[in-house]
Amino acid sequence: MQTIKRSGSQPSTKGPAEYFTGNVRVDPLFQAMPPSTVSGGLVTFEPGARSAWHTHPMGQHLVVISGCGWTQCEGGQKKEIRAGDVISCPCGKKHWHGATATTGMSHIAIQESLDGKAVEWLEKVTDEEYLAEAEL
Repeated sequence: MQTIKRSGSQPSTKGPAEYFTGNVRVDPLFQAMPPSTVSGGLVTFEPGARSAWHTHPMGQHLVVISGCGWTQCEGGQKKEIRAGDVISCPCGKKHWHGATATTGMSHIAIQESLDGKAVEWLEKVTDEEYLAEAEL
C-alpha cells in the first residue's frame, strides 16, 4: 500500500551545531521502508552555512533545488553547485557541502544505511577550507 506524507506533517529540525556551521534546517522527506535502507531529506543552508566533513558508507546523492553552494571531496578542489545540479558522493569518500558565503542553498539528500548507519560525522570544515577559491 502506498503512503503519503503530507507537506508540513513532519517537523523541521535545526542542523546540530556539532555537525554544521551556521544556520541549517533539516526537513525529513522519507524514512527507509524495509527491506530498503534508503532515506531522504531536504537540507537548507543559509549563506555561510555548511556541513562538517563526513562520509556515507553507501554513498549519497544530492539534488540541488535552489540557490548556489559549494562542495568538496577530500584531496580535491572546492566546486560550485547550483539549482538543478546532481552530485553523487562515492561510498566512504570524505566530503562536505553547504551554501556559498553570500547565497543560500537547498538540496535533497538521498542516502542508504549500512548496519543502521547512514553517515559518519568528522571534523568541522575550517574557515580557510570554506573560503578557498572554488572551481566553477
